[in-house]
Amino acid sequence: MKKLFVILACAASFVCLSQEMTKEETKEWKKKHKETSPEQFKALYDEQDELQTKISDLNLEVSGLESQIIDLEADNEKLKIELEDMEKAAQASAVAEAQSTSEGAYDQYSQEGSAGVVFKVQVGAFKSFDITKYFDKHKNFSGDVDADGTMKYTLGVFNDYWEADKFKKYLRDMGVAGAWVVAYKEGKRVNIKDALEGAI
Repeated sequence: MKKLFVILACAASFVCLSQEMTKEETKEWKKKHKETSPEQFKALYDEQDELQTKISDLNLEVSGLESQIIDLEADNEKLKIELEDMEKAAQASAVAEAQSTSEGAYDQYSQEGSAGVVFKVQVGAFKSFDITKYFDKHKNFSGDVDADGTMKYTLGVFNDYWEADKFKKYLRDMGVAGAWVVAYKEGKRVNIKDALEGAI
């Protein structure tokens, strides 16, 4: 029964093919088919097999390239976000600097000489952006570089945690979503919990 079905299917497809070709074309292709030797037919079959393998390889390569494009687009978006955060941090630094020099109202944000534990507001941690050259020019702007090359940038210096927390909230209102309070003792970063509990 299965053989009969296969024969009927082949016959139906042949009829469809022959309907698409003119009688002359059908006659011509039948003649070419009869003239084709088994070796020539095998060579054509092998060539078709090679071409299908190449198509499969190319499809895999295209998939790999599409995956790379997706990864690059994700990296690009990440870099855009980092750049936006750095621009917001720079704006916040400029505002703090302007207010401290013009009114003296932000003197409590710059007390680097204070003994004991001080608090700063971290505005970002980046591997892609190095703006340490601005540390010398802006007294309220500083940071650290981790062993893995991550650069952590901070604004302000506070003796009181709650003043630092208030400044952090101002920065978040300005759009620096990643702002948070960190603690330092004698220029070295320490655990904020230990600093608040007086353990250090």
